[in-house]
Amino acid sequence: MVKARGLNHINLNVRDIGRSLKFYQDAFGLEVKFWEGKKMVFLRSPGAKDTITLCRAKAGDPVGSGGVSHFGFSIAKNNLDKMVRQVERAGGKLQSRGKHAPGVPYAYFADPDGYVIELGNS
Repeated sequence: MVKARGLNHINLNVRDIGRSLKFYQDAFGLEVKFWEGKKMVFLRSPGAKDTITLCRAKAGDPVGSGGVSHFGFSIAKNNLDKMVRQVERAGGKLQSRGKHAPGVPYAYFADPDGYVIELGNS
């Protein structure tokens, strides 16, 4: 059996690529890896191999949680409160917050297009 080495990227259809780019940079510190024309930008967490692509949706294309329940960002232990404030300042809407288990806190947010993002300890 050939096994996957990990998640390569997730592509998000967005209504306003500039707005979404600013959100992901301000909320999570993502950096532009490169642009594909003016309709798609590839973002990466500093020093990591993860990739999110933001793609300007065509008329009628689904955006938000049209089939994607959520995706998550791993954050350093004891930084959840600070990260929650940071994401809210960037325009994220807190959906819920709690613990999956003792010592395993989480927070769920909606981005400007309605995608749900989970923050949790690594």
